[in-house]
Amino acid sequence: MAEHINAMLNDVIENVEKVIIGKREAIELALCSFLCAGHVLIEDMPGVGKTSLVSAMAKSFDCSFRRIQFTPDILPSDITGFSMYNQKTGDFEYHQGAIMSQIILADEINRTSPKTQSSLLEVMEENQVTVDGETYNVPQPFIVFATQNPIEYLGTYPLPEAQLDRFFMRISLGYPAADEESNMLSRFKESNPIKTLQAVANSASLIEAQELVTKIHVDEKINKYIVAIVRATRESVDVALGGSPRASLCLYRAAQAWALYNQRDFVMPDDVIKMAVPVMEHRLVLKQEARLKRLTSKDVVEAAVKSVRAPL
Repeated sequence: MAEHINAMLNDVIENVEKVIIGKREAIELALCSFLCAGHVLIEDMPGVGKTSLVSAMAKSFDCSFRRIQFTPDILPSDITGFSMYNQKTGDFEYHQGAIMSQIILADEINRTSPKTQSSLLEVMEENQVTVDGETYNVPQPFIVFATQNPIEYLGTYPLPEAQLDRFFMRISLGYPAADEESNMLSRFKESNPIKTLQAVANSASLIEAQELVTKIHVDEKINKYIVAIVRATRESVDVALGGSPRASLCLYRAAQAWALYNQRDFVMPDDVIKMAVPVMEHRLVLKQEARLKRLTSKDVVEAAVKSVRAPL
């Protein structure tokens, strides 16, 4: 195990906590997504710190950061870029879109049209965009954070299952406790601490950590345990669409990242259990009868985990 990587991860957590108070678990989950180069859907109320979390993570790793405000009139070319004819050279030149950054915040992603939403599908899967038949790679590391309000649906376009499945995990922050909110007021007394936040790592160290994650040992019994959990969601009577093979891959990688974060070079069943809900719940589509029973995707994932015996 690389001790300097573990020290770096702890430094990042402490750095982000200067801005986001009392939400360590959400920060840890976001960090695990960084370690897996996985995209994150943050679904929560306005004003709880979604944008601040992403900005603080980007600053902590000294990565380039761009916020895209999704609106009904934004076009796919605004995201991916476009080709323009240069009269001097006689050639078409590529003009970069907003997606050409290491960390992207797709703010209120469900407020734009399905056509614009779909412009993210290729880049989220293959780290590239194709414009007029030409392919352009995005800078590395590359991670998309998308936000949406789970309550307000007027004027929104729900994300299709194909796009939801491309998000590595879904997290939420929630409202802070009373003492945490009081602490926040004191810390924000003079100015927002995000303005003075300094980098404690860099993109090269993040890429090194991402490579280290892939070397975390996963026993064959853990492999079968992950597959059994995902298959249990597909076989649930309450589910119309269960976890995909991509869900299995993401759960596998997330368990490796959580093991690394906890300074282990092997995955335990507890790592899989810890990551199951944030990695899988947004991928499930429940039947109408399940909704009438007031079941949630989280309930189904937790039931799937309980139904499968953990390996010894």
